[in-house]
Amino acid sequence: MKLKRAKAYKKQLHQYELNFGFREPYQVLLDSQILQDAYSCKIDLLARLQKMLGGQVKPMITTCDMRHLYLAEPKNETLILQAKEYERRRCNHQDLEKPLSTLECLSSVVDPKDNATNKHRYVVAANDPSTRAKMRQIAGVPIIYLSKSIVLMESMADVTEQHREREEKSKFKLGLKGQRKPDAATAPKRKREDEGQGDQSIGDQATGDAKPKAKKRKGPKGPNPLSVKKPKNDKTTKPSATKKSRPSTSEANGGDSQRGDREESAPRKRRRKHKSKADDGGDAPDGGEPASP
Repeated sequence: MKLKRAKAYKKQLHQYELNFGFREPYQVLLDSQILQDAYSCKIDLLARLQKMLGGQVKPMITTCDMRHLYLAEPKNETLILQAKEYERRRCNHQDLEKPLSTLECLSSVVDPKDNATNKHRYVVAANDPSTRAKMRQIAGVPIIYLSKSIVLMESMADVTEQHREREEKSKFKLGLKGQRKPDAATAPKRKREDEGQGDQSIGDQATGDAKPKAKKRKGPKGPNPLSVKKPKNDKTTKPSATKKSRPSTSEANGGDSQRGDREESAPRKRRRKHKSKADDGGDAPDGGEPASP
């Protein structure tokens, strides 16, 4: 499948999802003619359908089309066994002596009440030209067919396009109606702008003499305490007189001893030593004998 064709199919299927509610797994109604053509062309039809729709596929076949395969000449047992694996869509025509045509059977299944809408969200894969012409008259029916071993999807039918445009216009009108202003009766009550208006007296509200309440200032009133540098303690300040206490007797008696200890602990002054006269050869001091030569 070419890239351009694949993009067109993806865009078209997206419109079906938005407007008609298609979702995975996609229910594909297969007729007997497309199964026979795919078998003769040796095509894996389910794999082609999954690639085209871009998701899981649930193949379905009606009871009438299944009987067509049994009555076909020559009878293809392999194709019948393959069709038995598909989900059987009951069309309530099994009691008839002869099966209905594909056109009549699929029309009763896709649009049973003649409302021209695809209520059950079927994807119709049929090679019968009359069946495809009937499906184009029903809104929201993707049509798939086989042409020369190529699986193709028809473009969106005119009935489907008109239905999609009506749905979009209705959604647009609903959006405009929702944006209108509400009526005075249904409008919600307006809140009071001033919080202190309820505390005013009736006379003040009637005359309008009441002053509006001052607005509170937002934000911090002072500097951030974490950003302020803490003041250092001043060591030079003297203690106040009120904090002075009377010394006790033990402290008074021990004052002198403490003073003496301070003096002893204080470093002594270094004294300069003078030479004695004995060293100079003179008399010994304090009446002592002179030193021998």
